[in-house]
Amino acid sequence: MDATIRLFIAASLTDELGPYLKEALRPLLDDTLRPIPLQNMHLTLFFIGNVPDTELNTIRHKVKEIAHQFEPFTLQLAAVEQGPKPTSPRLIWARFNEHPEFAKLSKKLSATLALAEPNKLKHTPHITLARYRKNIARPEVKPAIYPEKEITLPVNAIGVWKSELASPHPIYSILESYLLGQNQTKP
Repeated sequence: MDATIRLFIAASLTDELGPYLKEALRPLLDDTLRPIPLQNMHLTLFFIGNVPDTELNTIRHKVKEIAHQFEPFTLQLAAVEQGPKPTSPRLIWARFNEHPEFAKLSKKLSATLALAEPNKLKHTPHITLARYRKNIARPEVKPAIYPEKEITLPVNAIGVWKSELASPHPIYSILESYLLGQNQTKP
């Protein structure tokens, strides 16, 4: 039986954005939330899931081809808030304004890499900052935090990331990154 590997496609944060988001999250934290470690924060473009490790090279090749079809773009932070549904939140996220290039890239990855029929859900650019603990009462409504100045995330590269389930948080590692619009691998 083949071994499996848990994969997703994501973009890394800038060195400045991670600490900013950790600080923005601070007023929302309470004992109902599990904050995400800074090293685990990322902008997910598509979650693949468990695949046979023999498929890894094929997935890398497809992601590289897709990366070269898209130009870099910049997302603008809209708010740090409960999500994805404010009335029944599962997490606190940094939600970015919609961007057509993000939506096209996310949909292309989904259509190319989905193991089953890709979902038709809206692709909201976001970074998960904290998750509500399981088996807690419905969380209270928390006020959204809006940036006082323009906060952006330039997306210049995407990567194939590996997720190893662990406690209290999964361990993420970038297997390979590809510059958008380029014919080279990012170091």
